[in-house]
Amino acid sequence: MPEYAIVSEGLSKNYRLTVAGRRHRHDSLSEQLTEQFRSLFRRNGDRTIDDIFWALKDVSFDVRRGEVVGFIGSNGAGKSTLLKILARITTPTAGVAAIHGRVASLLEVGTGFQPELSGRENIFLSGAILGMRKKEIKRNFDEIVEFAGISRFIDTPVKRYSSGMYVRLAFAVAAHLEADIMLVDEVLAVGDADFQRKCLGKMKDVVTDGRTVLFVSHNMPAVLNLCQRSFLLEGGQIVSAGETPHVVGAYLQGVRRRSTSALEQRVDRKGSQRLKFVGVELRNSSGSAAPHVQSGEGATIALAYRSGTGGELDDVFVSIGVHGKFDENLFDLSTVLQGFTFERIPESGTFICHIPRLPLQPGTYPFNVYCEVAGDLADWVQNAGHIEVEPGDFYGSGKLSHPDQGPFLVDHSWDIAPDDQNVRLSPHAGDFIPIEVL
Repeated sequence: MPEYAIVSEGLSKNYRLTVAGRRHRHDSLSEQLTEQFRSLFRRNGDRTIDDIFWALKDVSFDVRRGEVVGFIGSNGAGKSTLLKILARITTPTAGVAAIHGRVASLLEVGTGFQPELSGRENIFLSGAILGMRKKEIKRNFDEIVEFAGISRFIDTPVKRYSSGMYVRLAFAVAAHLEADIMLVDEVLAVGDADFQRKCLGKMKDVVTDGRTVLFVSHNMPAVLNLCQRSFLLEGGQIVSAGETPHVVGAYLQGVRRRSTSALEQRVDRKGSQRLKFVGVELRNSSGSAAPHVQSGEGATIALAYRSGTGGELDDVFVSIGVHGKFDENLFDLSTVLQGFTFERIPESGTFICHIPRLPLQPGTYPFNVYCEVAGDLADWVQNAGHIEVEPGDFYGSGKLSHPDQGPFLVDHSWDIAPDDQNVRLSPHAGDFIPIEVL
């Protein structure tokens, strides 16, 4: 049996963003037909310069049998493209990857589900598509249903499932594929918090079973918890490799570096640019621009924007996602959470988000900015800025909890209630209910 489960040498993948005026090789029949159709309407002499985008460039690595390896990096770094090549979903432009063993791909959960079929039928259909044998599906059927938590609805067409039920069942099927190598792409983000804990537990079981795992995630605590080694991808290339704490540290340094870049000049953004964020500013409790704010004090994030259409915009939703020291999601600041969207905004201006009492420990907190116009993604920039928090007298006692206790500071009070009577704990508490001792 080979010592290595995966050996990659010089893997590269490019895409032509502009193709006109000359013949090119295409990856699929549909691309060939699309190009031929476009050529019917192209005037003679029309030519454009090819815009080549390298999703991966000369990526070489090896993974030993039974090893759990993480791949991390910002959006667009090439992580998902790499896993799709290893899963034989996408063909590489150059390079080779030798894979020794049966592969299970948890990349796009729900692939192959048919809405008109029941959950039971889709388990067998999806399992077969993933490469599971019928006897293997039967053997794992009860465990799959229990894991997904949908036993009551197992014979209901999945078109009537909620989105949460759908992804839970899809993950449960894929996670029970008995394979030597697992390719896992951000699956811990599916479902609610309880199901995500089950997913993490399942991943730990896979690890202890001695299977080889390639794990892609933005959840740095999960990467640190599961992976012995990791690789950091930037611009389709491996820029750091080694023990996971070292590689995660390099990734977080990049996060902090990007959050200080000029927002208008950032090119690593998504969306139609119908609205574009062009500036960000942190302001203190007095409303003045400041490099930092204090725990417990008021803070404001100001987001300058410009319309990409040159006119007013309707039905605008804005969100700021604040992250922690491991780039994990902490909380969301959005217009929807306040129960509204901006019905109409001028061509340019500044969104103002007020935080009346900052509940954060001292530290640096990067944040993403996100905007939709009329339901369509307009602009999304990760690590667009950061909140630098200095110590403040949050509790009015001159004390703060140790940072190891967590990033949040929470208002609270203490009192004592005698066992033999009902007492009011504080002006903010209800009547005390004695606990029955058995």
